[in-house]
Amino acid sequence: MTLAQLQRDMQAFLASGSAASAARVSPLRAGLTVYQNNYRAQLVGCLEQTYPHLRTFMGAEAFHYAAVSHIGRRPPQAWTLDAYGAHFGLTLRELFPDNPDLHELAWIEWSLEAAFIAQDAAPLAASALAGADWDNTGLVFSPSLALAPLRTNAAAIWDALQAGEAAPEASMLEQGAGVAVWRRGFSTSLRVIAPDELAAFASASGPRGFSLLCASLAERLGAEEGIARAGALLAAWLASEMVTGLTTYEEVEQ
Repeated sequence: MTLAQLQRDMQAFLASGSAASAARVSPLRAGLTVYQNNYRAQLVGCLEQTYPHLRTFMGAEAFHYAAVSHIGRRPPQAWTLDAYGAHFGLTLRELFPDNPDLHELAWIEWSLEAAFIAQDAAPLAASALAGADWDNTGLVFSPSLALAPLRTNAAAIWDALQAGEAAPEASMLEQGAGVAVWRRGFSTSLRVIAPDELAAFASASGPRGFSLLCASLAERLGAEEGIARAGALLAAWLASEMVTGLTTYEEVEQ
């Protein structure tokens, strides 16, 4: 047996308890179980630290079940345990397909943590917009910005738990929405946004993005109201420190 095969068998046993892998590693499975317990306990603890509000909302028993399932389905791949919680939401989606509030709450908690350690970027001052050729300009958003569609009241659940209050019961939103997470200085922010704003982020960041955004809104709302809506979105993004730069069509072509 090669060292690489031995390592693969050891990982398979730690993650899934594979009897075949354990037999190839050592006949003393009782001794290996100690390593497996320590391994899983560390990973469960990592997930508990990453998702404290999710654990409170689900309850300790249900969270532990999901965490152990996650370890078997998705063992660590990165060099640091800090990255281990990245795909926990996928496991929740698979385990609880009828409870989208769970994976949406997980997305919020993970995105807030990721935003806190994201690359720094100074917010764009409003004065930098002077003289911009809006027909050929797109917006550069903060590296910390994360966006997702929202079907449930997961954001309200997170808000309540963050404030130390009782969480509301999970429910579906009457109308679809979006959620934005980003960092302002040393503080992370969370905001529920309308569907048109969620779509606007994608439009505005591409080449000639702002003119495409204006055209899209004008087609849907009418010229005057569409341009006003685009201007209001830009003002809100600047005030929230979401925009960190401008990019032009010529720059993209180069």
